Amino acid sequence: MNRQIFNPYLPGYEYIPDGEPYIFDGRLYVYGSHDRFGAPMFCMNDYVCWSAPVSDLSDWKYEGVIFRKSQDPKNLLGLRLLFAPDVVQGADGRYYLYYALDFIGIMGVAVCDTPNGSFRFLGHVRHADGRLWGRKNGDSFPFDPGVLTDDDGRIYLYSGFSHPVPAVMTGFRRLQSGGGYVLELEQDMVTIREPEKLLFPKSGEGAFFGHEFFEASSIRKYDGLYYFVYSSRHNHELCYAVSEKPTEGFRFGGTLVSNGDLFLEDNRDENRASNYIGNNHGGMLKLDGQYYIFYHRHTNRHSYSRQACAEALQKNEDGSFRQAEMTSSGLNGKPLAGLGVYEARTACSLWAESGTGRYDVKLPWLKYWKHPYFTQDGRERRDSYPAQYIANMRNGSATGFKYFQMTGADEISIQIRGKGTGEMLVSEDREFRSINARIPFEVKGRRIRTFVGALEIGQGKKALYFKVSGRGRIDFFAFGLAGK
Repeated sequence: MNRQIFNPYLPGYEYIPDGEPYIFDGRLYVYGSHDRFGAPMFCMNDYVCWSAPVSDLSDWKYEGVIFRKSQDPKNLLGLRLLFAPDVVQGADGRYYLYYALDFIGIMGVAVCDTPNGSFRFLGHVRHADGRLWGRKNGDSFPFDPGVLTDDDGRIYLYSGFSHPVPAVMTGFRRLQSGGGYVLELEQDMVTIREPEKLLFPKSGEGAFFGHEFFEASSIRKYDGLYYFVYSSRHNHELCYAVSEKPTEGFRFGGTLVSNGDLFLEDNRDENRASNYIGNNHGGMLKLDGQYYIFYHRHTNRHSYSRQACAEALQKNEDGSFRQAEMTSSGLNGKPLAGLGVYEARTACSLWAESGTGRYDVKLPWLKYWKHPYFTQDGRERRDSYPAQYIANMRNGSATGFKYFQMTGADEISIQIRGKGTGEMLVSEDREFRSINARIPFEVKGRRIRTFVGALEIGQGKKALYFKVSGRGRIDFFAFGLAGK
């Protein structure tokens, strides 16, 4: 198939945050939480799986539901939520799914003979005396598992959450929320062999200062090094630490990605983020010598409809990784073609005239009611509703797409609807210091209309930014590049 690949890399109706990528038998599988569009809480759907052949990451296949929340015997009514999971292949060749039932402080394990089949409940992680982990005073809070089967067959489970959890959620047990922990499991994959050990304190000094552990443990081993990816106290960024050993000696590596491009070019102003920020969680992948970071973005003016994205990582000469910027091209491996039609949902930047902000605040839909946002028509999953779009673009609202290999386009079109009149300004510069196109428009109603303007832009790798100048508000569905 080998089509172009965009961010988000799954269909517009799919909401898979916390993505953990793994290669099994020549296919890339992504396991994550499963948000529901327009939901009032995280992770309200059952676990599903998507996969693609490693030779063509544009050819994603829906593998279906792999585990239902009601399969856990402590959740037969399905009232608890399946938070961020991880999957590991055991020494016996089977596949093990680890998950936390939201904030109640236990961790479940399910098993399957294949990476994309129906997982069946195996047990809860427990101490050698049979007591469930998280049921003893002094246990750390089981949350956000990261699992590794090492080369010698030993199994390590990483976990942690740095915010105090209300006692009523954990049965009034005194659980630790001191940061990121590691413990070793027996070969049965559920029994604790070596007790938990604090690896990443939630506060401290030194190299981790300012980027202390918050949540989202993820672990990989590449070329003899252990890479631990986590969400820092800033919440919007994924950082990493590296060590030669799985249970000690981790050194801070830096920021891998922020879902608002904060810390790029030393930008720390959340109001100047390139996108609306919120929690972040993902994992690292090495494929054919290239490293990637998988993460998620937020939509619909809240934190509960998140979508899977990925970026290539670049290494420095000393082996450290540079922070990746959010792009529209993601896994594509090169800039997008400078001719063709592109959905607005592939934008990697979005802001209002007044800037951006955090979605993880009280009543974000009210705070940002004048701001643009990614959304869709219809409720929940709809294969027949491919048209996710940017809604509520008003005067000064802008969105950006990176990157394109421009080769001679001299015409640009936009597909919009709404009620408004004015012009869409197009620039290769985020600050709109120069204007490459002006597209006059006037819309009234639900019908999507197309408007066209002349484009003057040089050849080479370019970003494209669109900004509304006018009255009213519009929904932005797509744009087209045409020419020689």
